[in-house]
Amino acid sequence: MGGDNLKDVDLTDLQVTNADFSRALTEVRPAFGASTDDLKACVGKGGLVEYGPAITNMLQSAESLMKQLRQSERTSLISILLEGPPDTEKIEIAATIALRSEFPFIKLISPNSLVGMPEASKTAHIARVFDDAHKSPLSLVVLEDLERLLEYVRIGPRFSNLVLQTILTCLKKKPKEESHKLVIIATSSSTATLEQLELLDAFNVKLQVPLLGHNEVNEVMRLLRVSNYQEVEPVVRTLSRGIPIKKLLLVVEMSLLADRRLDPARFTTTMQDTGLLD
Repeated sequence: MGGDNLKDVDLTDLQVTNADFSRALTEVRPAFGASTDDLKACVGKGGLVEYGPAITNMLQSAESLMKQLRQSERTSLISILLEGPPDTEKIEIAATIALRSEFPFIKLISPNSLVGMPEASKTAHIARVFDDAHKSPLSLVVLEDLERLLEYVRIGPRFSNLVLQTILTCLKKKPKEESHKLVIIATSSSTATLEQLELLDAFNVKLQVPLLGHNEVNEVMRLLRVSNYQEVEPVVRTLSRGIPIKKLLLVVEMSLLADRRLDPARFTTTMQDTGLLD
């Protein structure tokens, strides 16, 4: 029935049951609160791969910082930059930190969510998220892939100065209420770019997300329960540079047989196709 005909509806026998409230809770999305679905999508079905001490220490450092922020009477804002080469687990780490924080207000600002928006709309959206964050006693905002948010292009270089100034302002703006706390976690693939844009110094804490060395590759294979890793280990040993974990996971997925064994020939070929093997 259309909305124009509501005045003709007989409301005498209308009843609202518990089932209606339950359905409303699942159908209606709150304007405030935690964007857990978006964050879980960033982590993926398999979850964050904690392949070594570097990742564990990073998670513990972030957890310690947020604990100190909760208890501090003077500090109300902490901004954390996760920087590392492309295809490292930067957004997965940021999303994991956010989910584990259990803050009442958590929002993700992603380039994918801003696709098609004009520049003014993007800045308005970013500013609105931070305005909402300042209204909550405990808030956490994740900025995914700063370079893409800024529409940064190396040729020129070109970027959106309006978005840059908006993010700079939001990074430095403390909550008005003394009791309110705000954590900002951003990801980037180039600190050199952020330094040129005078954005790097806006962050209180900078954490480096590393590439995988041989020991970390061994641990990833163990976590993935690959039974015949020793057959492809000589190929991995020939690598002279670190491996981005997302590329490694792709190679394993494309080379894995039904019994959790790797096809050595396919593994080597896929390593070459993805640019990991010269």
